Amino acid sequence: MKKKIAILGSTGSIGKNTINILSKDKKNIKIVLLTSNKNIKEILKQKKIFNVQNLIITDKSKFKIIKDISKKRNFKVYNNYECLKKIFKNKIDYVMAAITGISGLEPTLKIIKYSKIIAIANKESIVCAWNLVSKELRKNNTEFIPVDSEHFSIWEILKGFKINNVEKIYITASGGPLLNLPIKKIKQISKKETLKHPNWSMGKKISIDSCTMMNKVFEVIEAQRIFNLPSNKIEILVHPKSYLHSIVKFKNGTVKLLIHEADMKIPIFNTLYGNTEKSINTKKINFKKLNNLNLQKPNLNKFPFLRLQKQIPSKISLFETVLVSANDEIVKYYLDGLIEYNQIFPKLLKILNLKKFKSLKNKSPKNLHSINQLNEYVRLKTREVCIR
Repeated sequence: MKKKIAILGSTGSIGKNTINILSKDKKNIKIVLLTSNKNIKEILKQKKIFNVQNLIITDKSKFKIIKDISKKRNFKVYNNYECLKKIFKNKIDYVMAAITGISGLEPTLKIIKYSKIIAIANKESIVCAWNLVSKELRKNNTEFIPVDSEHFSIWEILKGFKINNVEKIYITASGGPLLNLPIKKIKQISKKETLKHPNWSMGKKISIDSCTMMNKVFEVIEAQRIFNLPSNKIEILVHPKSYLHSIVKFKNGTVKLLIHEADMKIPIFNTLYGNTEKSINTKKINFKKLNNLNLQKPNLNKFPFLRLQKQIPSKISLFETVLVSANDEIVKYYLDGLIEYNQIFPKLLKILNLKKFKSLKNKSPKNLHSINQLNEYVRLKTREVCIR
């Protein structure tokens, strides 16, 4: 029997990598749903390869275009995620949740009950709404697998171990384009330079988050939530080669590391196939990299965003939504050329230090509406700060 699969955000980087892996196993795969915001050219290509009968396009103008095409080619296309109950009569085998940003929250939450396994690449689902996601997972007996290379690595290492056996977890960071740049030169760094990651090929937003190391702040929060660990048991180490992704030190004195090339297809492949006989073509072990891991503690003067770790509450709160939304909006202003790189952190701090937002550290998200409402308000306040 063919494995039934859905991909949320199939035209993004993670989605395309998932499609690439599945294209080598077409005889064993049936993709029942693909979704995108507005990249109809790419999704129609994917639909043709796998003969997919259900598409979701959320952009209204692009939906109208593809709706006309669907009438001629005999497939179904929808404009929102209320349609899931029409598409799925029974649980499918696997969902890749790869829509980026807070807009990925609703689809991720809604599709959990229709899948046996959900692989989540959407950071916001974990950072802002892990209490809601984990509740849905338990309620529907759906297995969760993290996709992000660091959390996938920890998850893989911890198989067969109880979390109480863990003494410390180390998450690695490449240091990005700033690693070898003198601090005094950061003020003059160009947008082109901040977007040029030395190891990974990524979209613009995540490239800037990698440059500032804000992505590592989010990853610490994710690790706290997924593995139910306090922040003092999670540490960030700089590892310029992006070959080692995580280290777990156990209370019994043993230490485990997980290493793989800087290629997201590896964690994605493993979320799809796990410990089966399926194989993926990868490079030979790079002993030169292995013999020179060059692990070091991050320079907090160069990467001040890492200081934000101390502001994160031990239990999930609405403050994390403030952090995500404000950072998103400020990075957008930077990418649009409206502020300089060295203005990103001060503007973010200004938002986070507002009394009305600091008070949210004691309030957990009750539902999706509370997160969406706060997201809109934070973005509005952030725009006010950015244009001053």
